[in-house]
Amino acid sequence: MFYAMDPTWIILVPAILFTAWAQGKVRKAYGQYARVPSRSGITGMQTARMILDRNGMQHVPIEIIPGNMTDNYDPTKDVMHLSEGTANSSSVAAVSIAAHESGHAIQDIRNYNFLKLRIALVPAVNLTAGVSWPLMMAGLILIGSGNAPTGNLLFNIAVIMFLVVVLFHTVTLPVELDASKRGLVQLSELGIIQDDEEAGARKVLSAAAMTYVAALATSIMNLIMIFSIRGRS
Repeated sequence: MFYAMDPTWIILVPAILFTAWAQGKVRKAYGQYARVPSRSGITGMQTARMILDRNGMQHVPIEIIPGNMTDNYDPTKDVMHLSEGTANSSSVAAVSIAAHESGHAIQDIRNYNFLKLRIALVPAVNLTAGVSWPLMMAGLILIGSGNAPTGNLLFNIAVIMFLVVVLFHTVTLPVELDASKRGLVQLSELGIIQDDEEAGARKVLSAAAMTYVAALATSIMNLIMIFSIRGRS
């Protein structure tokens, strides 16, 4: 039977610490380079528009949304969302983030396979992420109460659901890294940042990428914990 204080939970500690470190790294890098204006004076909004137009995506609108670092490209609607902090700023951080999101748009128009797979997984992840843990706990409770066949069935279904979540995070990492790579190329080729500003842009995007590494690590640690519990239940 599984108990709340089971030492298996210790497996998650490194992932939790790594996640906290990654989030701190993002805040530090963004905070630092949000105060460094790019010498070109081009804003995040202008950056995104220039990259989109250069890659044949004049039809993709750019909408400003509230907040900071809430930026995203929606491939299901062909629309770019830039936060107020990114769209209206000409800082190295702002143009880097705008370029990253534009990198996703380039992936979309060029049918980048990992992006297509991530899009396909979204509906399944939306369903399984919220259901897998309650179903797993229900299975463990049934196993502990003596109803092993039903409990095992529920637990196994929950494990399969959680594997979908792990797969999603696995696919997301190369998607994000590739978007940053594409974005940096565009920033350089369009003259939005100079050679000596590229290091700052890389720091911002590398820090952001670490949050996706942390998400993948956490999902893997969760999966290891699940199999450990399953082996002893």
